[in-house]
Amino acid sequence: MAEEKATTTIGSTIVINGEFKSAEDVSVQGTVKGRIETSADLFVEEGGTVEAEISTRNIDIRGTVVGNVTAAERFEMHAGGSVTGDIRAPRVVLADGAKYKGNIDMDAAGAVRREPTAVKTERKPR
Repeated sequence: MAEEKATTTIGSTIVINGEFKSAEDVSVQGTVKGRIETSADLFVEEGGTVEAEISTRNIDIRGTVVGNVTAAERFEMHAGGSVTGDIRAPRVVLADGAKYKGNIDMDAAGAVRREPTAVKTERKPR
């Protein structure tokens, strides 16, 4: 029997003001204001609203996010989704019909920097 993955659902009538941390997936159908930190995935469902600083592994947005988002692996926004804030993630997907305002940094979330290599050239006499 396959083990089911735990998910916390913040229902459509729930409003959370403050900060929370989670090691399991979180699905937001209601409203969260403050800060969210999860080592798993965050789903902002259609009708869900997040006004928070977010730190997560992956984020999937179909609702509204106002605040900066740091995703260790992937940021994805679907048609109808809306984000106002800066994104830091190595992979970013913005679907046609999504609304976004902010800056995107795809190097900051774990990408490996490579030092430039010196190129040795010889000059030929004329």
